Parts: sequence; C-alpha cells; structure tokens
Amino acid sequence: MNDCIFCKIINDELPSKTVYEDDLIKVIMNINPSTDGHLLVLPKEHYVNIMDIKEDIVVYSLKVIKDTLYPLLKERLNCQGLTLAENNELGQEIKHFHIHLIPRYPEDGADFNYDESKLSDLDQVFDKLK
Repeated sequence: MNDCIFCKIINDELPSKTVYEDDLIKVIMNINPSTDGHLLVLPKEHYVNIMDIKEDIVVYSLKVIKDTLYPLLKERLNCQGLTLAENNELGQEIKHFHIHLIPRYPEDGADFNYDESKLSDLDQVFDKLK
C-alpha cells in the first residue's frame, strides 16, 4: 500500500525505533505509548485487519512475543505483566494489522479488572451470543 504509514516504516521510508526485525515482522516503539516500552508488532506484508491476515503470521507473531519480546520487556524494563491489544475497523487508526504490546507496571493506571457496574447487561449480551 502506497499510503500506509506502517508499510512506509517497514520499507524504511519513514524512521522508527525498531526493537526487533526478521523476514516476517518488524517491531517498533509506539510513538504514543500507553506505558513505558509500548511496542507495535507489524507484519511486513500488508494486511488490513484480522479478517484478511494469514493465520500463520498471527501464530508466528505470538511466538515471537512469547519467546523474545515479553522476556526482553521483563528483563530490561522490569515490567510485571503484558497486555496484548489488536483493533479491527472501529478504533483501528492505521489500517495495517498490528498487535500492541503494552508492558504492565504496578499503578500504571490501566484498568482491565472486574467492575460490578459492567454486569447489568451481561445476560442480555450472553443471550445474543449463545
């Protein structure tokens, strides 16, 4: 894609802070990080979102996250957890599949925990999904 910012980064047409790179993926620092060490895993081939990416690229990306990137974040930044996020369509600012790696630290402000107020419509949503 000629106008895709991530394709331009992958092709070294735009600068990035590359943390990891191989034949299939490039991992860069997020310029608008949620926490210290927030990374983006970019497949080198352009895919818009989860609906068109090849499954082996997703599996490969998760293996690199598990075996290389998460251990690196734990060792070098002393993070105590990791949140993975991947947006599709709504909320997806750049239409190039990418996985966010968000290192977690005590009191980092990110909250994905149980909230009883969110339970009000749980049964209705469940009925629609089952």
